[in-house]
Amino acid sequence: MNYALSFEPLLSWPLLAAILVPLAVIVLAGLWLRQRGALFRLAALAALAAALINPVLLDEERDPLKSVVAVIVDRSQSQDIGARQEETSAALAGLQERLARFKQFEVRVIEAGRADAADERAETRLFSALDGAFRDVPPSRIAGAVMITDGQVHDVPESAKNFPAPLHALITGDEDESDRRIRFENAPRFGLVGKPLQMSYRVLSANGERGTVDVRVSINGQPVSTERAVIGEEMVLDIVIPGAGRNIVELAIDAADGEITDTNNRAIAILDGIRENLRVLLVSGEPHAGERTWRNLLKSDASVDLVHFTILRPPEKQDGTPINELSLIAFPTRELFVEKINDFDLIIFDRYQHRDVLPILYYDYIAEYVEKGGALLIAAGPEYAGEQSIARTPLMSALPAMPTGQVIEQAFYPRLTELGQRHPVTRGLDGSASEPPHWSRWFRLIGIDRPEGEAVMKGPDDRPLLLLDRKGEGRVGMLLSDQGWLWARGFEGGGPHVALYRRIAHWLMKEPELEEERLTAGGRGMTLDIIRQTMRDEAGPAQVIMPSGKTLTVPLASSSPGVFTGSAEVDEIGLYQIGNGDLSALAHVGPVNAPEFADTVSTEEVLGPVAKETGGSVRRIAGLTGVSLPGIVPVRGASNASGNDWIGLRTTNDSVLKSVSRVPLFGGFFGLGLLLLALGSMWYREGR
Repeated sequence: MNYALSFEPLLSWPLLAAILVPLAVIVLAGLWLRQRGALFRLAALAALAAALINPVLLDEERDPLKSVVAVIVDRSQSQDIGARQEETSAALAGLQERLARFKQFEVRVIEAGRADAADERAETRLFSALDGAFRDVPPSRIAGAVMITDGQVHDVPESAKNFPAPLHALITGDEDESDRRIRFENAPRFGLVGKPLQMSYRVLSANGERGTVDVRVSINGQPVSTERAVIGEEMVLDIVIPGAGRNIVELAIDAADGEITDTNNRAIAILDGIRENLRVLLVSGEPHAGERTWRNLLKSDASVDLVHFTILRPPEKQDGTPINELSLIAFPTRELFVEKINDFDLIIFDRYQHRDVLPILYYDYIAEYVEKGGALLIAAGPEYAGEQSIARTPLMSALPAMPTGQVIEQAFYPRLTELGQRHPVTRGLDGSASEPPHWSRWFRLIGIDRPEGEAVMKGPDDRPLLLLDRKGEGRVGMLLSDQGWLWARGFEGGGPHVALYRRIAHWLMKEPELEEERLTAGGRGMTLDIIRQTMRDEAGPAQVIMPSGKTLTVPLASSSPGVFTGSAEVDEIGLYQIGNGDLSALAHVGPVNAPEFADTVSTEEVLGPVAKETGGSVRRIAGLTGVSLPGIVPVRGASNASGNDWIGLRTTNDSVLKSVSRVPLFGGFFGLGLLLLALGSMWYREGR
């Protein structure tokens, strides 16, 4: 029961003041002048004032509120080291059992620290969880907080002055832990393919170890070199980026004796390889409508440096024109096809025929260039079927098909073959899904015999239209029509000439995205995505090796012709190894070199200053016989909140009102009687 006095005046306070203040002045003046009946006047005034002010006695029934205790449990990946998770679970169970004995405490258990898709840096954020636990609790009801963690917390505030209760930390792990780790100090995000790139790294030891250690360097899973690093010193590393697109550079060191984990013995850097401008040589046999299509396409590609020559007049047309007026630029045949042929990434012969502009030996050089890794594209016209076809030169060894001499002049829709529907060069071309295809017709096709490689497009009577083939280490493409310019001019609605021509050129130049057999993977938050390109009907499942060494099987389902995809939700941050058939790939899931693994040795130093500022404590709980927990002691106000073997949690004085009983002190017959008695006494005294 709680009693309180309240006033419920019958009139407003200003009106009461206007009535009582003059009367009080008269009564006080009578007292000062010692007039007869002054005391009776004072009693009458007091009775009148009490009646008008109406004092009420309130009898309140209240229930005490509980103080709120937050238990923040660290479930981050660093807690997976050793027996920390077992210690954490045992400490949580013991703490809940002890807190359950105190009815004045409400316990809220918050498990935090495990990385998810929204955590871009994979940090252990226990104080964010602490703020969330007390979001609906007034400061007067906060009893305190207990954190069960290894001490590696990444969102510790500079000051705990805004936290009104003691903070205690129970530290898992052993005091004498040791760990060695490696990290990148300087890792550029971009680099030129085939060019040296300088990076730097550092090997660190938690227990002050000195000396040197071997560092294994791998790029995209392939070993590159072994470096010798001095522990504690920044080391310089020179690498060469092997290919365009994403490249994963990995540094790895061996685990030291007694090291608690080798998770941070690897460091990852993801670099985007950028190719220098691709050099393309385009040789047109004669001016025609299709040559401008190739030229415009290649000139519009910012990644291509184009060298273009057109044979304006064949040598047999002699009319006395001076030799210096026969060409705008002299055709440097020896420089292009002998001295600098290996500088080109792609050579295109567009309706070219052998007319002694190139010496016959040079065709042999071109065939050798293809065998050693070069790229050749034949954009064939009627010339390819004639007597002066380049197929009748030493270049024939590099060509995927020989001409029959037949030129088919009829209207037809270019169509994708069954292979072409799966091949990256032609897969998904706009308009290919309908029948007939939603693009314009062509009107000429060159007949060939004994085609090699893959026919990905076809013409009338299922004759090959586009051939893609590999010769030695190089690649050859053959487009058996010169009618692609109809698409570029918008004839009958045009067609996807830009996509087709560009894909052909980039496939020949070995663009990774256009490989027929390709396995790629990547991280999306904490999801592992796998993409498999293949010319086969089925891809089979992908085998995944997780950072911890555990294995995982991910089924791959067809998402489009030639493309199979699969995804898996994972809970480990780090480098994943993915295999499918004879292909393998690497993918990093989660933040690269996350702070969660930067320091894995359990520590009391991170939380110590904040806990001390709040009056709390930091102590280790791992003992020889298991987990050793301190006792729980309820404390009030500013009392000491920690001791050698106990931790204190504050209790609150807050309560909740259940009911109120009102008892008027100057109401009813009692008040009326007192008022009449006072007035009657005053009248009686005044009448004498």
